[in-house]
Amino acid sequence: MRELKIAVPETGKNAVNYLNVLRYLQAEPVNIFEGCNITDFDGLLLPGGGDIHPMLYGQDIDGSTEINEELDQKQLKVLDCFVKEKKPILGICRGHQLINVYFKGDLIQDIKTANQHKRENDIDKVHNTLVKPCSWLEEIYGSAHIMTNSAHHQAVRHIGTGLKAVQHTKDGIIEAMEHETLPIWTVQWHPERMCFAYKRGDTADGSEILRYFLKKCSMSSF
Repeated sequence: MRELKIAVPETGKNAVNYLNVLRYLQAEPVNIFEGCNITDFDGLLLPGGGDIHPMLYGQDIDGSTEINEELDQKQLKVLDCFVKEKKPILGICRGHQLINVYFKGDLIQDIKTANQHKRENDIDKVHNTLVKPCSWLEEIYGSAHIMTNSAHHQAVRHIGTGLKAVQHTKDGIIEAMEHETLPIWTVQWHPERMCFAYKRGDTADGSEILRYFLKKCSMSSF
């Protein structure tokens, strides 16, 4: 069976962990930014990174940092291509938020409980989360509770059209979503830092998220 070809619209240090995990799982990650010729791609992975410019969801800057407007536009363009072709999409951290913005949702620019969620001294926080029944996460892990890492100061506020929240923290932060009709899944946390060389004993195995996504990509390609 051929390798699955996964678009990852990011370069540099923000892309390294995602590329490594995909290769470990025998997929071919490819940086893509320009054009909509996605015929040869099996899926899209939108990775973590800096904050999205709040003008894209109707707000002024009020707590957002590390904004890259050029990256926002390029990733939104690629996302639009995959949505229109109904190809599988996985959003992680920034990708989770970007997908929400694409579907006309908005974000909390700096959550009040950010100290419980953002990295400290380059170390991810860890917290318990509640998973909704019959969701993609329950299908993967078979549990109503999942321990995950956490490394963010922003969060989804109003959910975009067609999306639904399927995972929350005890302080109400939306940690994962799925689309009602399209093959789109998102997590606020970082599964690529919860598996293989980065596997940790205090969280779930993050590789299961990537395996699920690649399985869906494989199913949609034939």
